[in-house]
Amino acid sequence: MARPSTEPSAAPTGNTAPTGSTEATDSTEPTDAARRGRRRWSHAATAALGMVVCLATAPAGHAAESSRGAATGAARPSLAPAASWTSRDAAAYWTSERMAAAAPGRDDAPGGSASASGTAAATSAAAPAKPAAEPAKPAAPAAQVPNTAQHFDGVPSVGVLFSVDGDARTHHCTASVVHSPHRNLILTAGHCNPGAHAAFVPQYRSGATTQPYGVWAIEESFAYDDRGTAGDKADLDFAFATVAPAEDGRSLEEVTGGNLLTPTPGYTNDVTVIGYPNVRNDPADRAVRCDARTARLTGTRQLRMECGGFYGGTSGSPWLTDVDDETGTGRVIGLIGGLNGGGPKGPHNDRTSYSPYFGGKILSLYSRAVRS
Repeated sequence: MARPSTEPSAAPTGNTAPTGSTEATDSTEPTDAARRGRRRWSHAATAALGMVVCLATAPAGHAAESSRGAATGAARPSLAPAASWTSRDAAAYWTSERMAAAAPGRDDAPGGSASASGTAAATSAAAPAKPAAEPAKPAAPAAQVPNTAQHFDGVPSVGVLFSVDGDARTHHCTASVVHSPHRNLILTAGHCNPGAHAAFVPQYRSGATTQPYGVWAIEESFAYDDRGTAGDKADLDFAFATVAPAEDGRSLEEVTGGNLLTPTPGYTNDVTVIGYPNVRNDPADRAVRCDARTARLTGTRQLRMECGGFYGGTSGSPWLTDVDDETGTGRVIGLIGGLNGGGPKGPHNDRTSYSPYFGGKILSLYSRAVRS
């Protein structure tokens, strides 16, 4: 995939509905055809306060940022975001200095543990996590890792989440723009929690004075109340959110393009996975990508793929097919999430990633999000 231009792209065209599913086991899936085009990221109508999709029930998994620890006095922002929280507010607040200062706290676990944070209510109601569907495999020597993600400059339709939720944090999850009627929708894992006054930064550039595709305020979130990272609840580990327009009135998708939400066509697929490991796990603080083949995660209705380098921070990373080398967009058929927050427990858990199967449930959630 060629490196995309840093200039905003023209507004895409295309149908607003996801394509029909080939999944025979899910009779609830819509069959409306949709053209591939640019999409936005959206969120679930079942969320009551912002993007409250990060569960305290999540066991330690490799793909999400670890629990929110207290930032040091020097790292903590000194100014609260504006109550209105528009994209102008988000851009003014999340300067390059604040992005750099929003570093993981001292209480963070070593690389790759799933986010254990969430709302206070979710934390108090947390239930013990069920064991993984698959027993952890012995770690293979580095030479035997079949595939390893490579750093690259990223694509406009994939970016990171920043938030202020008690303590400022570095980007803790990845999100992608999904094509939608209002062209304002993003998609991430259900256990990710942008928190209050959250922002989406497409094609994030660490240390850049100005982000190439801007900073966008997250408005509303959509996720299933019974989502989780264990058992059948892990099948619902996805969420949508809407973002506010830019100061000049343009929508997110007009600027970045978007990926077409598509039902998972089966368990075996060739995918391109793009994500942003957090700086604690990957000091380069750059996007990574990997081309891999998926398979069924034994004992579940989820997918797995093998590729090293998807550390904490990559929860929500889109699994894309039919990627257009010119626009960097494609069809999103999965994302890093699901069981254990998106991967196995134990050492070297960055080498294996999981995804929920996209069927009728995610299409129903998408429909609710785009009607908001």
